[in-house]
Amino acid sequence: MSDDHTAAATEQQRRDSEHVREKAEGHREDAEQERVARETLRISAEVARDLAEQFRRWAEDAREIREQNREALEAICRERELLRDAEEVARAASEDARTAAAKAQHATMQAVHATAKALEATLEHMKVVEDMRRTLRDIRDAGKLDSN
Repeated sequence: MSDDHTAAATEQQRRDSEHVREKAEGHREDAEQERVARETLRISAEVARDLAEQFRRWAEDAREIREQNREALEAICRERELLRDAEEVARAASEDARTAAAKAQHATMQAVHATAKALEATLEHMKVVEDMRRTLRDIRDAGKLDSN
């Protein structure tokens, strides 16, 4: 019986050893899977950090572009204001020029009328002078007739 018992104990030890080896192998596989999972997570975290950095750079680029656009819009607004001011000055100058042209036209018409009156007066004076010459000629001719 002792051989049976020894054989059974040896068999039990062998089974226990096998069971321990299987458990150890299972733990090694679990540990390997956990290591692979941690490595996968580490790689995923690294990829996520890289993506986050890329997004941060894109956001910074977008902020810079928005700032440039804002500055450009401000410059456009200032330019529009300057153009409005220039338009107002041009409108005022145009109105002043129209007023000056109307005054010049009125002055020209007055000068034309004054010239016409002066010419009429000159014509009247010339008629008077011509009448006086005729009268003087007639008087001279009458004096010559009397002396003859």
